[in-house]
Amino acid sequence: MEFIYDATASIMQFIQANQNWAIPIMFLLAFGESLALVSLIIPATAILLGAGALIGADLLPFFPIWLAATVGAILGDWISYWLGKHYHDKIIKLWPLSKNQRLIVKGEQFFYRWGFSGVFVGRFFGPLRAIVPLIAGTMRMSSFKFSIANVTSAPLWAFVLLAPGAFGISWLETLFG
Repeated sequence: MEFIYDATASIMQFIQANQNWAIPIMFLLAFGESLALVSLIIPATAILLGAGALIGADLLPFFPIWLAATVGAILGDWISYWLGKHYHDKIIKLWPLSKNQRLIVKGEQFFYRWGFSGVFVGRFFGPLRAIVPLIAGTMRMSSFKFSIANVTSAPLWAFVLLAPGAFGISWLETLFG
């Protein structure tokens, strides 16, 4: 856990000192956060929240950071879906998924229960985030339905992570207050 904290702090310091790298870093983090297997080791959520704070401090621009995170998330989910669709059960038998069968079962149950809307909502639930697209692929969800859920949820996900820091808590209070 300390490694994740150190990595998060180091990346945030790098972004603050090298703001021209923020956009590609946000893309790569959102991509990795949405990519099956890789998402288990990338602290992207904390860094995206931190990037929101840098936006709020006028150190980074909102729209390019939001767009980079959105596109990265879409591509990461799409690749996870594609892997599931083309490699079916083979991919689930690979490490580290083979050691996390409980996560696969939860992903399948989630997908069975929610289907299309599960792909949309799954993006917002930690460890399921990258597993749901993989499971959607293994269960042969149509590419069209998956794409709709993927492309509509990614911009909202990126906004939800960036908004608290970018627009401040007072913005949330006016929105929900």
